[in-house]
Amino acid sequence: MVIEGMKSTGEKTKSSVKFFEGEKWLVLTGLLGFLLAGICAVWVLLYPVSPDGNVSNAFSFNAALGIFLLSTAAIAPFSAMGVKGRAFFRWSYILLALYSYFAETVQNFRGVNPRFVKSGMPFDDMVGDIFAFVALFLILCYLFLAIQYFRKKSYMRRPALVVGIRYAMIAVMFSFMAGIWISVNNGRIVGVHGNIIVLHGLGFHALQALPVVAWLSDRTSFTANARSKWTHLTGITYLLGLIAIGWQTYLGRSIFEWSVLSLLICSCFLISLATGVQVLRKTPLGTIKANI
Repeated sequence: MVIEGMKSTGEKTKSSVKFFEGEKWLVLTGLLGFLLAGICAVWVLLYPVSPDGNVSNAFSFNAALGIFLLSTAAIAPFSAMGVKGRAFFRWSYILLALYSYFAETVQNFRGVNPRFVKSGMPFDDMVGDIFAFVALFLILCYLFLAIQYFRKKSYMRRPALVVGIRYAMIAVMFSFMAGIWISVNNGRIVGVHGNIIVLHGLGFHALQALPVVAWLSDRTSFTANARSKWTHLTGITYLLGLIAIGWQTYLGRSIFEWSVLSLLICSCFLISLATGVQVLRKTPLGTIKANI
């Protein structure tokens, strides 16, 4: 009886981990992105921009980075990292994100492309060079985080949720590879109509979509086996859709161009979306707030 009681207490401790737990500063850094995006949006509405810099790009970048940081802060507590590991990741990412906000916002306001500097001042070249290293460190630090979700310690905390996070981490790695592709390609356009930014963006959005479906499935009355199947189906079809987008882009074609690959892309994301909707339909609304 004592052993059973101890086991129950341990299980309760594992399941008591909450979203955003201990990530106040990462959340605030994410919210800063929305503040900067709002400032950029107002500027775009009121003033013209330089032909080189583009404040609308700063708007989309700051908003996207803000969403990315908030999503990361939400799932960070479920990783297998210890206190020191989480602190290292948290403050490394905050510092890297702050520089990214600075480079993207200030340089675009100055009329300079922060990534691909053309005939800029030495200061502009320096900011661009540092930005390239910052982007590399953002990838390496996130890879460190991603690996933690594939450890048994993380899985034991919230099995269903962590499976969804694992798929999201793989998708995020696809996005990072797309970002490197953009840098090597010296721009987002491939061939005539291929646009790498589509793959880049959709990969990051897996960080919101896939863990949510996995979390909702854990709230349903499905059997454990059925919940696992729904989560895997959502994740696999999402990843297949990303791979198809990557290949279509590599061929220099738009994802809206009529082709077998376009049909595959559409089918994969429709199945992934339909799976998420089905799981949501089977989730009692009263359990959502109670189990966050």
